[in-house]
Amino acid sequence: MPTLELWVMSNGGPIASSTRKVAGKKIVRPSVNVPAPVAKPHPLGMCKSRVAAYGYPCEEYQVTTEDGYILSLKRIPHGVSNADNSTEDRTPVLLFHGLLVDGFCWVLSTPKQSLAFILADSGYDVWIANCRGTKSSRKHTSLTPEDPDFWDWTWDQLADYDLPAVLQFVYNQTGGKKVHYVGHSLGTLIILAAFSEHKLIDIVRSAVLLCPIAYLHRMKSRLIWLAARIFLAETIHMLGYHEFNPVGPVAQELLGEVCTDPEVDCYDIFSAVAGPDCCLNTSTTCIFLQHGPQSSSVKNMIHMSQLVRKAGIRKYDYGNKKENMKHYNQPEPPLYNLSSIPPHVPLFLTHGGQDFLGDVPDTRHLLRTLVRQHDSDDIEVLYMPDYAHGDFVMGYNAPQLIYKPMVEFFKRH
Repeated sequence: MPTLELWVMSNGGPIASSTRKVAGKKIVRPSVNVPAPVAKPHPLGMCKSRVAAYGYPCEEYQVTTEDGYILSLKRIPHGVSNADNSTEDRTPVLLFHGLLVDGFCWVLSTPKQSLAFILADSGYDVWIANCRGTKSSRKHTSLTPEDPDFWDWTWDQLADYDLPAVLQFVYNQTGGKKVHYVGHSLGTLIILAAFSEHKLIDIVRSAVLLCPIAYLHRMKSRLIWLAARIFLAETIHMLGYHEFNPVGPVAQELLGEVCTDPEVDCYDIFSAVAGPDCCLNTSTTCIFLQHGPQSSSVKNMIHMSQLVRKAGIRKYDYGNKKENMKHYNQPEPPLYNLSSIPPHVPLFLTHGGQDFLGDVPDTRHLLRTLVRQHDSDDIEVLYMPDYAHGDFVMGYNAPQLIYKPMVEFFKRH
């Protein structure tokens, strides 16, 4: 069994530590709590640093969830070429990002290539969400990111609180107009979870699912599969960490343990995690690396690992029947029954043949679940054989191959 030792460096040397064993591995836990470095948001914010720089209007809002998280919400009310048109005539679109990134992913490239700008120039009122824990959404009515309770959540809470809060806010701000929804990766999982419980149906006009993430049992990423199998996130949690900072020292040390596997190519983490992207350019990738990856909760990473280890989509498993009974009144966490999603909700799904996270077998299982029940006129599927996970938000040819059909879908619904 390989030895796993975690050392947090201070002033050039290791600080005092204590040793314990987890799953047969020797774990060295720092006895002094040294916070991992957290990437700070751009001093000018997304609006001024990116959106306004291209001549687009940008508004900033704060939305408070029922459980007290204060979320940053951005708005591009119109495009550059159609500024004279009243926003009252525009249909709102909400963009929700994936795991370990934030809303900046929708404006990474030029106005001709970034989805947020393209939608604004196509006549839509564009709103950009940022979930709890991301750089611009690290506030709470009573907690700080240094409090363990600040990180006591998984994507269950994103579906229960963050998503309804921002969608309802957009709906109210736009005079009760139903909202088109676009989610990427984790942003697709939370809307599917909400729909399966018949939530938000009355305020969502349609949903676009880029790289839909739901079933993960057969994922192709050897790195993620191995991390889930050795209970990597659970180990971090047992060490007393609650914030998962993917660029922090603890995550780096644990990643090094996974990288000892000869089948994991850690020289290209992008591809090892999400698949070999076909269509990224260097400038967009460099901008992405300036703004991500970002923090999530360790508990959320545990929940994602549970999806990898077990077939089906369930709420967070607390690990024993007593705790599950306490939270769910049943010994096993409840299933999200995706076959119960109302068949009249218009859905546009697009996935890639090279995607390691939303891999083809799992996505086809999702499609069989949805198509079997759905009205044929209200569901469209676009398969991109050469696309991997990142191509759908950063690909230089995505405007022609993905965003153009998406806008046409919106116009039909």
